[in-house]
Amino acid sequence: MDILNKEKLKEVLQRWKGHPSIAGLMEKFNKLQSYTNKNYKTLESYTKQKIKESKYELVELPYIDVKEDPVRPELDLKFRQTYGRKIIGLKDDVGEIAAIMCFAFTNEVPKTVEEMDTLSYDAALQSVHRAGVQGSIAIAYTVWAKKKGGGRAIVNEVYKMVKKSNHLNRLVTLSPLTKMARNFHIKNGAKELQVNETTQNFEYDITLEEWETALAKAKNFLSIK
Repeated sequence: MDILNKEKLKEVLQRWKGHPSIAGLMEKFNKLQSYTNKNYKTLESYTKQKIKESKYELVELPYIDVKEDPVRPELDLKFRQTYGRKIIGLKDDVGEIAAIMCFAFTNEVPKTVEEMDTLSYDAALQSVHRAGVQGSIAIAYTVWAKKKGGGRAIVNEVYKMVKKSNHLNRLVTLSPLTKMARNFHIKNGAKELQVNETTQNFEYDITLEEWETALAKAKNFLSIK
């Protein structure tokens, strides 16, 4: 069902508005419509943007040349893959890696790489008793683009990945104490969490907005994809 078809959506919601899952959604309809349509003047421009966004795919990388990392080249491949840590690549429509982001999974926000190492190790040990579920916080400690626009694109895709996760509830960075890192994350929608002695943490809010929660309930009840 095309959410941009305002009359069709309104007709469906009117039909089911008495159901508890739909209660209050009609009041948020205009906000929902404006959010969906923001920055898109026509359905054609919306469709083109969605096609552009869908060309990307996140993949776990078994190997990278760590010397290419402009943020933390001193961290070797073993460090990046020990204790459940992952290297995620953004594959574009021609199968090339457009950007790379490295993660550690923890249950607390680290202030240093050393602390992240310890917290990630602790989360890995705890995961043995949690059916492999390791850490509730995804710590992005380095990111770089290999193609123009790759940095912003991988942030967007990782944001969606974490938001859909069943066990991750926060997306936080462990960034170097530079103006470039700050500008990058603030520009991409993150908020400053804290500034430490040698690092800074930014957080991307993955909490569902009120309208998103209501929409999810409506789609589930109406079996809309």
